[in-house]
Amino acid sequence: MTKLQYILKATQLNENSIKNTLSLLDEDATIPFISRYRKEQTGGLDEVKIGLIVKHKLAFEELEKRKQTILKAIEEQGQLTDVLRDKIEKTSDLAILEDIYLPYKKKRKTKASVARELGLEPLAKIIMAQQDNSVESSADRFVKGDVSSIDKALEGARFIIAEWINENEYVRKKIRRLYSRKASIKSTIIKSKKEEESAQKYQQYFDWEEPLYKTPSHRLLAILRAEKEGFVRVKIEADKEEALDMIDDTIIKNNASSSCSDQIFKAGEDAYKRLLQPAIANEILKEAKLKADEKAIEVFSNNLRQLLLASPLGEKRVLAIDPGFKSGCKVVCLDEKGDLKHNENIYPHPPQREVTPAIKKIKSLVNAYKIEAIAIGNGTASRETEAFIKKIAFTSDIQVFVVNEAGASVYSASKVAREEFPNYDVTVRGAVSIGRRLSDPLAELVKIDPKSIGVGQYQHDVDQTLLKNELDTVVMSCVNTIGVNVNTASAPLLSYVSGIGKTIAENIVAYRTKEGSIQSRAELKKVPRLGNKAFEQSAGFFRIRDGKNPLDNSAVHPERYQLVEQITKDLGITLSNLIANKDAISKINKQKYITDEVGLPTLEDIIKELEKPGVDPREKARVFEFAKDITKIEDLKAGMKLPGLVNNITNFGCFVDIGIKQSGLVHISKLANKFVSDPNEVVKLNQQVMVTVVEVDLQRKRIQLSMID
Repeated sequence: MTKLQYILKATQLNENSIKNTLSLLDEDATIPFISRYRKEQTGGLDEVKIGLIVKHKLAFEELEKRKQTILKAIEEQGQLTDVLRDKIEKTSDLAILEDIYLPYKKKRKTKASVARELGLEPLAKIIMAQQDNSVESSADRFVKGDVSSIDKALEGARFIIAEWINENEYVRKKIRRLYSRKASIKSTIIKSKKEEESAQKYQQYFDWEEPLYKTPSHRLLAILRAEKEGFVRVKIEADKEEALDMIDDTIIKNNASSSCSDQIFKAGEDAYKRLLQPAIANEILKEAKLKADEKAIEVFSNNLRQLLLASPLGEKRVLAIDPGFKSGCKVVCLDEKGDLKHNENIYPHPPQREVTPAIKKIKSLVNAYKIEAIAIGNGTASRETEAFIKKIAFTSDIQVFVVNEAGASVYSASKVAREEFPNYDVTVRGAVSIGRRLSDPLAELVKIDPKSIGVGQYQHDVDQTLLKNELDTVVMSCVNTIGVNVNTASAPLLSYVSGIGKTIAENIVAYRTKEGSIQSRAELKKVPRLGNKAFEQSAGFFRIRDGKNPLDNSAVHPERYQLVEQITKDLGITLSNLIANKDAISKINKQKYITDEVGLPTLEDIIKELEKPGVDPREKARVFEFAKDITKIEDLKAGMKLPGLVNNITNFGCFVDIGIKQSGLVHISKLANKFVSDPNEVVKLNQQVMVTVVEVDLQRKRIQLSMID
């Protein structure tokens, strides 16, 4: 099976689309570049479908790599026949490939290998021939040396037969199918741990059993976390009798002697209990865990995408506050570009209660730095700080925002933050991060490990390589969807631009620092190591405001500038007069410009950009007001209706920030008046919602909410 055939079977996508996409990937083209600028070649495949091709491309390459390793190992043993080679080369399933290889695998010392050393393999073959009517008589011939009795001889032969049964690919296929369809997962409490306080969060899994295939991803990950933390034991089981019947049906012949079949049956029981059951159960659990990981990663990815594409305030002068009680509130002033202009502390809260000096200081800073908006972190003392700020009578209209500060402390202690602000401590860096998040969430959040942002579920329990790869893909997608201002973007943000990476991003920052600014996309070719390939992949995603060419601030790729120039010439107007001129744009005859390289999809993308060049597709940030009298969990009562912000989405519902330290859970069954299979059908991250308090558990600090009208 070729790579193309493998991916075609797995994805059911158009064959030419797959073939051309693979060709582009082999040329080191990125997913954002392919989906945006090579639509004619891919048949208009979006990032998700191209990502699917990439996933199966890597799977095929791993399969082929494993095949070569196995072929080499068997060949070195001198056992590789043409039939076996053909069988291995035609296999497209990794589990079946491992089944084929199992008999040839080098083994540590086993019960079967010991029996072979005692010379009992001929007896095992006699039994497996299933024609001997007196196995005991045959076994008597092998009683010598360390084989002290007929029973010992038969036992040794059964160990060898058990190994053969375990290595029989048809048996393994049947048992695997049984476990796939009918296995159950069972968890039981470790008695010595039952009374521990930390075990109580897993109480529902102290005695739990359900079909494995029905277990939702979040529940499986919770059970496995409970096992990892040492509170429960987990077993994967299927019906033993059904499994043994499958083994017998495969191994025992219809005309087998009863003497032989009895021994084979016993060997089958031993093979199942000691070899097959543990291996297949582990394999099925591993497969279920992988699916659960993928589902959890998908949830995390969806949340991260929504968070990164959250509404920006834009280039405004911001006063940001990292609130606190005893240590005071750290205040920073940022200009339109997010550069730090001033920082100091105020102490409006207990124990100092320096309210009047704090008011004077804030008013002074707002006037001195011409502040247009105030950002307050949503951590400790957030609501109190918000109330304090809103009591101040400013001379201009100042918008006040509460900003999610999850991960700000991680950023403030990071290498990136130390390099940005080498002369300031972590409190200043954290406050700067809060202010910048209001101006542009995407530009600031790319500096933080996505796992620290606090959206998703079980992100520390899933496969970390899978998680990192997927989250990096999401960040790259978001960055390239929006586009990046090459003259203001940080190195971490630039590194996610298609085709750039960490080294070239740092070179861009160094180049613009030296030269003052970059005036055109073409000038990017002067940046060290930014060669033709990197330029092709990245240029369309860079934005240069007020540059020499208006198209440099659009998503029109430089490779199509000549086409746009021809359009302007044909219309008899200048480029400046064409941009945003709907009347002139409506006169473009699309068919006239279609060629082998440029099709209708690319033309329509170009026209869309000419209509609104450089427009940020994100909505602008809006001020949100929490309920004024609710500041702590003790203020809540069942039946209260409150405004809130969705701050996390999981498979089982969503969490809503209602203005206190603890977020409340809206279970999936309480999201709407109809059945909901996926919370994303109803809510989005940062969505403003009205919720009803259903239950408040003060002891466990848990809040149950409802969105049902």
